[in-house]
Amino acid sequence: MIVLGIDPGTRVTGYGLIEIRSGQPHTIDFGCIRPPRGASLSECYTIIFDAVVELIAIHQPDSLSIETQYVQKNPASAMKIGMVRGVVTVAATKAGIPVYEYSPTRAKKAVVGTGSASKEQVQHMMKTLLRLADIPKPADAADALALALCHIQSVQSKLNYGQIL
Repeated sequence: MIVLGIDPGTRVTGYGLIEIRSGQPHTIDFGCIRPPRGASLSECYTIIFDAVVELIAIHQPDSLSIETQYVQKNPASAMKIGMVRGVVTVAATKAGIPVYEYSPTRAKKAVVGTGSASKEQVQHMMKTLLRLADIPKPADAADALALALCHIQSVQSKLNYGQIL
């Protein structure tokens, strides 16, 4: 099973790909999609869409895990991030890949043990759990890996309890 995790953002969208082999998570790739400075929002959305389509074509994930929308103090920022979530969801859906949503709190709890974990704690746990040589940077990429691992743990938990046939 290969899971593509996405931490959506208009200027930096983190991604992380994890594969389960022999019951263990293995990192395939991680990084960030960064539209160029000065790009319009429409251009940013297109760049993010195209990059996700390319990641899907190259790695052929079985599912996509994305951070849910959370309420922000700035409604305009929330709308922009919602648009990023939309283009990512369309890219996955067009490729026939199911999309699963997890809150930042749930992803942090899955990998650190507490939903109030700091970005640095998530980065350190991703290094440890995925046996990486270095801390995954930037934090957006580590968050995307955490979202992918959160989904894997959710699927494994359901398998253990017989909820998936």
